[in-house]
Amino acid sequence: MINNDNKILKEGLELLEDKNYESAVNKFAEAQKLFSENKSDENVSISLSLLGMAKYLLDKNSCTEALKILSDANYMAQYSKNSTAKLVNEYAQGTIDFGEGNREVALIHFENAKNIATTAGDELSILGYIHTRIKQINSGMDFELPIKSDPLVSLVKIGRSITAVTDINILLKVIAEETKIAIQADRCTVFLLDKEKNELWSKVALGMDSQEIRFPADKGLAGYVVKTGEPLNIPDAYNDDRFNPDIDKKTGYKTKTILCMPIKNNNQEIIGAFQVLNKLDGVFTKGDEDLLIAIGGSASIALENAQLFEQQKELYKEQKALFESFIDTLATSIDARDKITAGHSSRVKLYSMLLVDQLGCDEKFKALVEKAAILHDIGKIGIRDAVLQKEGKLTDEEYKHIQEHVKITHDILDKIYMSDDFKIITEMACSHHEKFDGSGYYRHLKGEEINYGGRILAVADVFDAITSKRHYRDKMPIKNVIDILLSGKDSHFDGRLVDEFLKISADKIVRVFLTENHNQLNDEDAQTLQNYNLKNIYDFIINGENQNIVDLFNYYYAGDKVEK
Repeated sequence: MINNDNKILKEGLELLEDKNYESAVNKFAEAQKLFSENKSDENVSISLSLLGMAKYLLDKNSCTEALKILSDANYMAQYSKNSTAKLVNEYAQGTIDFGEGNREVALIHFENAKNIATTAGDELSILGYIHTRIKQINSGMDFELPIKSDPLVSLVKIGRSITAVTDINILLKVIAEETKIAIQADRCTVFLLDKEKNELWSKVALGMDSQEIRFPADKGLAGYVVKTGEPLNIPDAYNDDRFNPDIDKKTGYKTKTILCMPIKNNNQEIIGAFQVLNKLDGVFTKGDEDLLIAIGGSASIALENAQLFEQQKELYKEQKALFESFIDTLATSIDARDKITAGHSSRVKLYSMLLVDQLGCDEKFKALVEKAAILHDIGKIGIRDAVLQKEGKLTDEEYKHIQEHVKITHDILDKIYMSDDFKIITEMACSHHEKFDGSGYYRHLKGEEINYGGRILAVADVFDAITSKRHYRDKMPIKNVIDILLSGKDSHFDGRLVDEFLKISADKIVRVFLTENHNQLNDEDAQTLQNYNLKNIYDFIINGENQNIVDLFNYYYAGDKVEK
């Protein structure tokens, strides 16, 4: 629902937790304006609910205004049918009722919010605050107590993150943030041991933005913990000889209390340390120590899993690079055998990518079409040199022989041990000579029996064939090229794909033309041509209009000179 947009809302919630109500009001007002411009009803509702609550916490005399804002937010939450919007509205309503002394009504709202969070999810991490409020009401505590998240909820979130998050940076940040909340500390830092440099460095350091802390592994309290494996609970940092004040001097931070625990891997080797600074109320307790030990155990498992995942990703990258190299080698082998059409597969790939983008296809499909385009003529390896490299017109027998390259393409690619995705690539590659009316080859498929990627390649393949210069013929005039595409709609080609291909802007098409002779498209000409597409160029030629645009396009299409 909210995805990246929740950052501004979470910043506001943190301001509320710090009792910086005026800044929170400004933050939620900013969020409401932003989401209104984006026409996001559910996010507008969330922003209004939090804005009304923040206004009330800033000034209880604004109760009437705050309730009116919450009423509007409730209407939008019901209208959008969004669970997070309903959850936040219930939480805000409960907060104001609690503040006004309506404890029973407030409890109903908080219970409603808790049920929504439990069943539909808690994207803004509000459940901890709700649990705290419920405890305050049930225990007869005062409303003015600090609103801090329930430690048990933080532990649950850490557990969920360990199973759901594979990015080690995100995972450790979540663990650090929830540790800070659970132990009621000001900051939390995760140090990892760099064995090669014998240094500790901050993988995550809350409150330090992107600034990295790095120091010798035998220095400071974190160094002591990593060296000895002993946890430390220091009530007064500057009165402990093991404390390294240099980091405070460097960062400008004042460390008072410290709780530090080693992080061990599955082999019980120390790989880093958790360091929690400055208990918000007093000193760290034995309960805090036990809690950090539990979190440290979970974090070590998470680190192991995340590192394994990173290793798998690196292995996948290597395999992908090897696969890409294999495909490029195959494509190069085609050019080596058929110098007449050298570069054809590369241009078919480029035209196919333009058409895929024009169609709005997803990235996975685009990658499959790209590989199929590179490999679509690999079967020409099996065609006799005398036929493949013949400069004149082919005889009927020779033409039938060269048609065999599609079947050979299939047979070569089909013999490669491959994934399901590569099987799709094979199907695309061997379908580029099928025709929409069933008169193509080699299987005489018809209409949507032809793989969609194969239909895309068919348009790109023919377009490049008749717009490329050969030593035995010149390029076909662009009007004739487009005539062929239009006359082939729903017979040779999928008509919809022809229409979309002709919508591609002229500057993009020209850039592919120029790869054949390594010429460059002038920036000013590019800006002019991007306002027109192939269909516009064709209409200008037919109607005798905008001859300057036609001449500009044909200048680059001819490709005889580097500069005008």
